Amino acid sequence: MPTPHRVVIAVFPDVDLLDVTGPAEVFALANRESATAAYEVRLAGPGSALVTTSAGVRLAVDLTFAEVGAAVDTLLVPGAVEPGPAGPVPRIDDEVVEWIRATAPHARRVASVCVGAHLLAAAGLLDGLRATTHWSTAARLAADHPRVRVDPDPVFVRSGRVWTGAGISACMDLALALVTEDLGEELALAVARQLVMYLKRQGGQSQFSVPLSRPAAARRDIDELCAYIADHLDGDLSAAALAERMCVSERHFARTFRRETGVGAAGYVEAARVEAARRLLETTDEPLELVAAAAGLGSVETLHRAFRKQIATTPAAYRRRFRSAL
Repeated sequence: MPTPHRVVIAVFPDVDLLDVTGPAEVFALANRESATAAYEVRLAGPGSALVTTSAGVRLAVDLTFAEVGAAVDTLLVPGAVEPGPAGPVPRIDDEVVEWIRATAPHARRVASVCVGAHLLAAAGLLDGLRATTHWSTAARLAADHPRVRVDPDPVFVRSGRVWTGAGISACMDLALALVTEDLGEELALAVARQLVMYLKRQGGQSQFSVPLSRPAAARRDIDELCAYIADHLDGDLSAAALAERMCVSERHFARTFRRETGVGAAGYVEAARVEAARRLLETTDEPLELVAAAAGLGSVETLHRAFRKQIATTPAAYRRRFRSAL
């Protein structure tokens, strides 16, 4: 019988509970679906005491950091956050970072979940690599670690033997990708079915929608306008039309919209239309002409141009990769 893949998941005070239990459940279901002990999952902590997670649930560790040794196939690093003046801040525990730095060279692969990427970066494991994390802390990761090529959009990113995952539920997508690499897509699909998940949400897909990617505007009228844009993508969303809707001049509208959303109105509208087109490509077999029209992009040529600009691919290639089974 093949030796099980030994997955060691780091746990420490205030670790995000789902970051730990989500991947563990995926690996457990892989064992059940394959009828083999394909994975051996162990929780490792700084000491032998129970670890209290961010949800208040306490976890028992299987091993202390000192007991892990070199027998690690997959080292999985979740994250933790603490309150900050502008929102949650990733917690960097020096003991955890030092253990990661010492243990990672012995592992076949290393993966982080959510803000766990900040711990990998602090350990020097992401230098020169493309990586992702929860969208809300991506800018901080880039600022704190300029040698890391931070991409805030994907659900997960693989850079050689190092994997980084996006926020919260993306831990399940990343774990399914690891199972796919180890045991094949058919087995991973069986696990996804048990979890009532889509296996198709692969790494290149965006981890958030256009509205979620922007902080809420301080002005209610701008929030209402963004909702209007989402509901009228095939209508006239020019700066002149939007300014008229708000009963202000174009110049004042442009200045106000950028200040409140952090992006120009034209860029926001195009991103919203591309997102709508992506959903249609993922869930329907409609021809590109109808997709372009429904998303408000007008023509197939404009659809192609917007896709290349926004996500560096073509509509047809995107559909081939992310089309969900009906």
